[in-house]
Amino acid sequence: MMDRIVNMFHIVANEGHGSVFVVLVIGFFFGAIIAYSRLDKFEKMAGFMIFEDTLVPRMAMTTVALSSVGFYFLVHFGYATFAVKPILLTGLVLGAFLFGIGLVILGKCPSAFFVSVSEGRVDTFVGVLGGMVGGAIFTYLYPLMKVWMGPDLGTPQVFDYFIDHSLLVVLIFSTILLITAYFLPTIEFRDPADFKEKE
Repeated sequence: MMDRIVNMFHIVANEGHGSVFVVLVIGFFFGAIIAYSRLDKFEKMAGFMIFEDTLVPRMAMTTVALSSVGFYFLVHFGYATFAVKPILLTGLVLGAFLFGIGLVILGKCPSAFFVSVSEGRVDTFVGVLGGMVGGAIFTYLYPLMKVWMGPDLGTPQVFDYFIDHSLLVVLIFSTILLITAYFLPTIEFRDPADFKEKE
């Protein structure tokens, strides 16, 4: 297990288009944006789950739209690479189910976990530990679990149907997300406990 972890850092550190330092700097900026936009707050995710707060979907749509265009050009000019993972249907459904349960219980997306931990939130720290332990167990048992994670549906991509128009597909997709995020009504959920504390 430790060999895999060390190898992970070794791979990142020796990539031609990045380093551990670059990853850390990007992570710091990402964390700052999450903290500034308050996406690490429980009421933001809870409000989204009960359709009383639209910050999470608006932020997610904007992020995916802009990063999709940027990532396309990074790959196009050789500054980044990616590998599409196969769709293992049973594993995908079970993983989505477990992810949803954890999301509702902790009230946070995994990307906001460490921001919340840095703010001293014990509940999120427990979630991070649980995620790390669960990830380690899954990694260790993966060779045995892979047998029943199918059927394997391969690695289909939208680009497969528009090989000569991949940039156009990305631009259309990003534009739809940006327009949707812009016209989505701004609704903010307020935790009743916040008002009691102020009183």
